[in-house]
Amino acid sequence: MKYTMTGTILLTGLVAMAGTASAAEVSVMRGEQVSIFAGCHDCHTAGYNESGGKIDPAAALKGTGLGWQGPWGTTYPSNLRLIAKDKGSEDAWVNYAKTFQAKPPMPFFNVHAMDESDVRSLYQYIVSLGEPGEAVPEYVPPGQEPKTPYIVIVPPIMPKG
Repeated sequence: MKYTMTGTILLTGLVAMAGTASAAEVSVMRGEQVSIFAGCHDCHTAGYNESGGKIDPAAALKGTGLGWQGPWGTTYPSNLRLIAKDKGSEDAWVNYAKTFQAKPPMPFFNVHAMDESDVRSLYQYIVSLGEPGEAVPEYVPPGQEPKTPYIVIVPPIMPKG
């Protein structure tokens, strides 16, 4: 009886873990998890927020034409599939992820802080998505009007004194 109960508990735990990837594992499944909890789809996947977090594989991480405008100009969420393809290898992607700089609102410093296994898994997930699609619109400098829809981010005005 004791052996059966222990075996049942062990088996239940293994079944529960079968649908998730461990934090140290480098895999496509783990990369999908990273893309969700790191918020990549929030900006880089068209329709993700509107769908309540459902990932459309055809649009996943292809970037969007919706700009973010602030004092820095207007930026667009990059097509991560194109970036991964341009890097050409997992090692090159890791180097890129640990060193790239970006204008707001992209929190590039959060990507720099990711564990290498997460970065590698993210690469594997991105390249598994298939054809990269088209580039997003180019950065628009401050004072120039974008040709696409955009969201204005207005920094708070601090009181004097």
